[in-house]
Amino acid sequence: MTHTTDLPGRPRPGAIGGPATARATCVLAPNPSAMTLDGTNTWILAEPGSDLAVVVDPGPADETHLRRVVEVAEGAGLRVALTLLTHGHADHSGGAARFAELTGTKVRALDPALRLGGEGLGVGDVITTGGLELHVISTPGHTADSLCFHLPADDAVLTGDTVLGRGTTIVAHPDGRLGDYLDSLRRLRALAVDEGARTVLPGHGPVLDDAQGVVEYYLAHRAKRLAQVETAVENGHRTAEEVVATVYADVDPALWPAAELSVRAQLDYLDEHGLI
Repeated sequence: MTHTTDLPGRPRPGAIGGPATARATCVLAPNPSAMTLDGTNTWILAEPGSDLAVVVDPGPADETHLRRVVEVAEGAGLRVALTLLTHGHADHSGGAARFAELTGTKVRALDPALRLGGEGLGVGDVITTGGLELHVISTPGHTADSLCFHLPADDAVLTGDTVLGRGTTIVAHPDGRLGDYLDSLRRLRALAVDEGARTVLPGHGPVLDDAQGVVEYYLAHRAKRLAQVETAVENGHRTAEEVVATVYADVDPALWPAAELSVRAQLDYLDEHGLI
């Protein structure tokens, strides 16, 4: 995360923690920081009338939080039947193995190293657990293994760290690549325009109700930052550290190490396209 500019779309009241849509409930992990905002959003998904739930991103290796997720599910009359990961960063996946022990579930992820059980996740997969329908969307860029999950019955998309509820995310160089990230944002824009995905259920921050507007903002923001990086290089700032100090002067210096990852990804992108 690089800063906390407000995004298009109205954050829903009480949108960090608690019910968000007819099928999605958030349990907020107690790991707030400059990088995780209010903390990691763990999502419990279930079809109305079903007694089975899917959990997306059980969160960090925090026993109290993991047990709280189970308690919230059980309090709603649900048994966790499957665990999914949007990507492998520890604030999303660090508790997955322990959560699998607590719930007796498999863990499905794009990265084979994160899976528990034989089945992973692939582009175009459709999860159907307890009548819930969840479509797997390939969205690399923040990390190489980043996925989003489209929940068509709620016109919603779970975005992990690809799109946040507040501010913008990093491109975690070298694993994350800017070209991939821009393609992923365009894919999410098409999901909003062509398939009616309106609600953003992010990995951090509040729920937003204008998916298209948020993605358009992200694309414009990336274009602006890329132009600023190109100008900084033309003005003689050659190292990532120098570029960060110039381009991200409006950002809390505590976030500069994270911004440096994005700058390195931007420099690679400009070099690959012959722009520097």
